[in-house]
Amino acid sequence: MVKKIGSRIYLSIIFLFLYLPILVLIVLSFNNSKTRVKWGGFTLKWYASLLENETIIEAFVMTLQITLTASILATIIGTLAAIGIHAMKSKGKAIMLGATNIPLLNADIVTGISMMLLFVRFTELGFSTVLIAHLTFDIPYVILNVLPKLNQTSKYAYEAALDLGATPLYAFYKIVWPDIRPGVFSGFLMAVTMSLDDFSITYFTKGAGVNTLSTMIYTELRKGIKPEMYALSTILFGIALILLLVMNYRSSKKAIN
Repeated sequence: MVKKIGSRIYLSIIFLFLYLPILVLIVLSFNNSKTRVKWGGFTLKWYASLLENETIIEAFVMTLQITLTASILATIIGTLAAIGIHAMKSKGKAIMLGATNIPLLNADIVTGISMMLLFVRFTELGFSTVLIAHLTFDIPYVILNVLPKLNQTSKYAYEAALDLGATPLYAFYKIVWPDIRPGVFSGFLMAVTMSLDDFSITYFTKGAGVNTLSTMIYTELRKGIKPEMYALSTILFGIALILLLVMNYRSSKKAIN
């Protein structure tokens, strides 16, 4: 009994340290006072001021462009790569999986600096370099989400469809795609989440005139924390929370079925 109570207290302390700063951030985004130590009443003016700030809006639009473009391209490329890896023999598959895990295990700052050095050697930093950088760390997440679904499929059903006269594309759409679709969708959501809040790699690969929300927040924080930043961070947390809930809902629904 004592051990059970102690474990609950321990877990409560862990979750308190994890989520109390986020809760404080959310509360401050609705605080009518600019000071962080005094409650000035409930207000939504910081959210209204956020929408009127052209710098923030431009950074938000740029973030959406990079995130959605990189996520869609990474989903397509990652799905095709997963299909290719699945078709390999065990030795080739092990080598490719090892190469896939390198961007995940590598520190973001190392990846960002190395890609910056590569880009400045051949081209100028800008939107395209940020997009390529995001593709680099998004694709492995898609591969690792799609590949387990491919391992659960039966190659004999696909081969039977080909024997019955179906074209490879039609057989893939009717036989393979329904099985891997949850993995593809999960990989897409994972890519969106990773691109949305990335800072290190974006900071080193962006050029003049390219500003995402993460880099813009970093620049603004050096000037002093504004209440609009609380509102912006709350919105970003809400988006990430919604994506997480959607992913968990789809996983639980599939487990029930």
